Amino acid sequence: MTKEIWDEYKDKKDDMGVSFKTCIVSGCQNVDSGIGCYAGSHSSYKAFPKFFDRVIEHYHKHGPSANHVSDMDAASLVCPPLPEDEAKMIKSTRIRVGRNLAEYPLGPGITKEQREEIMNKVVTACNTFEGDLAGSFYPLETMSAKDRNQLIADHFLFK
Repeated sequence: MTKEIWDEYKDKKDDMGVSFKTCIVSGCQNVDSGIGCYAGSHSSYKAFPKFFDRVIEHYHKHGPSANHVSDMDAASLVCPPLPEDEAKMIKSTRIRVGRNLAEYPLGPGITKEQREEIMNKVVTACNTFEGDLAGSFYPLETMSAKDRNQLIADHFLFK
């Protein structure tokens, strides 16, 4: 980051109230991290464009005028069937939620209360899953040591 960018953004916040300092604190505390910065909300990209545009262009090779195309249609996936012996090796799959609900800030800018609201909404939605999508939810803050150890042993939870 240049001194010019720091001087311009150091005391600014995005539309959700997330400061530039919050967006970069991870990289300041973990200088060996791959990127070290995280947008605090969707508006961080617009509030701090000289910084985030440069990071995105360097890391993802997409310039500010590039468009990302999302195709969330599962029918568009090319998933050839695995041979039976390989399919037997699959214990589980995970759904990684890298972003959250539109009316909330992203990870670095979210409050504990907002995290709990999101968790409740996601749990409510997941409770509608049936068949092989059905499962159990284990809140980290109230999970028993026994459940935690078992989930780690089964590679469902990281230490």
